[in-house]
Amino acid sequence: MSANENENDHRRLGRELGLFDTDPLMGAGLPYWLPDGAAVRHALEEYVREAERRAGYRHVYSPVLGKRELYERSGHWAHYSDDMFPAMDLGGEQVVLRPSMCPHHALIYRSRARSYRELPLRMAELGGQFRSELSGVLGGLTRVRAMQLNDAHVFCSPDQVADEARGALELIRRAYAALGIAPARYRLSLPGPDGKYVAAPELWRRSTALLRRVLDEAGLAYEEGEGEAAFYGPKIDVQFADGAGRESTLSTVQVDFHQPERFGLSYIGADGARHRPVMVHRSVVGSVERAVALLVEEHGGAFPPWLAPVQLAVLPVAEAERANAEEFARHCVGLGLRAETAGPERGSLGARVREARLVPYQAVIGPREAADGRVALRLRDGRRFGPLPAAEAADRIAGVVAGHGAELWKP
Repeated sequence: MSANENENDHRRLGRELGLFDTDPLMGAGLPYWLPDGAAVRHALEEYVREAERRAGYRHVYSPVLGKRELYERSGHWAHYSDDMFPAMDLGGEQVVLRPSMCPHHALIYRSRARSYRELPLRMAELGGQFRSELSGVLGGLTRVRAMQLNDAHVFCSPDQVADEARGALELIRRAYAALGIAPARYRLSLPGPDGKYVAAPELWRRSTALLRRVLDEAGLAYEEGEGEAAFYGPKIDVQFADGAGRESTLSTVQVDFHQPERFGLSYIGADGARHRPVMVHRSVVGSVERAVALLVEEHGGAFPPWLAPVQLAVLPVAEAERANAEEFARHCVGLGLRAETAGPERGSLGARVREARLVPYQAVIGPREAADGRVALRLRDGRRFGPLPAAEAADRIAGVVAGHGAELWKP
């Protein structure tokens, strides 16, 4: 690994920046989030929830436990049990930490009768999932045993599948623009020759043809990966590479004819007859842990403004300006910004400017600014603006942050 790659390793940066850490008493692959890391995670989760809401998704919560019978019905127990934690005896039943949310969402769908008028029914959840990863593959936030997954399942008619897959790819594209990242490649993940996939050749043919058409019509270059499909269907995987060239999947779009059949899902069509829906599995940013690891390495801790743990550092030149600085910081917090005051007790102004080098915005308040109700604004990229009225500076920063863009300033 080169020196530059080592510098951007999210495990080292995550600890240096106070984002996350681990403790052997908690266990391997079970990181905890520190306040700054929790702020990044919360901002990411809120962005995804709002983007999904605007795209017509309804959010649900489901338990992180399920009966073993649930995963036998879904096919996970037969095809995926090596990656699941062992079943636990509870009140005469066996329960399992869930490896996936799709069986839970299938049960929510079938909790009442559905009509074709409700379709597509877009169901989203940001919730816990668990994987029984071997100790040798665990690392930082990229491979963990407990994760928060941005997951969604669209229940739709067969003729709606392509549009829903296209819509999912557009959500993913917009999220990457906001996060300031670009994928290494798109992969159409197909089944391999072994027996870990459900035996339904015609359904595999139909679902693969659908996803291939969506990729072709979107004009996206892609590679095909044999042996990379989910056990129940093919998928579009969006791949990213770290500094060492290791690839991982961040986002995914999958077509599933299998689980609707296993759970007996149906809807009443316009003809009054029962029909089987299709499930489109879709994740915009995958697991929050892996997404944050990627963002730390991509940006070196200099996150886009809306994602930064501290968005504005307010720097009074001397103790005499502290009251003005704290008042300005409170005003910015009231606008929804993550603002902190760094006073003279933390060193010289130059030292505090260097300390806040990863913060998108610095507002310096000296005697002249304090007297005039202004702030001297510095941007993380080195740009400076002459003293601006404090309220105007706060509003402009808040506007950039609310836009969820990767840029620091709008003219």
